[in-house]
Amino acid sequence: MNLDLREKDGVTILVLGGQLTGGAGDEQFREAIDTLLAAGRTQILVDFADITFMDSTGMGELVSGHRTVERFGGKLKILNANKRVHNSLTMARLLPIFEVFDDERKALGSFAPASSAER
Repeated sequence: MNLDLREKDGVTILVLGGQLTGGAGDEQFREAIDTLLAAGRTQILVDFADITFMDSTGMGELVSGHRTVERFGGKLKILNANKRVHNSLTMARLLPIFEVFDDERKALGSFAPASSAER
């Protein structure tokens, strides 16, 4: 699995490529999430545009990452889930726990900045 990071509008975009499967791929994903959280980056958008395959272990890591980010008070959302990934999440009944976007601008806008009352 290939993994790249970029930042936009206070959101970390984790760009995945290749296969999110058991073994090194899921370990890389887990380590990336842990590293981001340790750095205080809790608004994470996972871009699946270049993912060619995701198995059940990869789905498990995605769910685990989602739960870990939520425990840190953040959000993990999905961008550009191809048909195969979308179908896998639907069949596993995991789609309701994720916010999924096809448009990066809309996805970034969904991470609401802290309101003035919270500042």
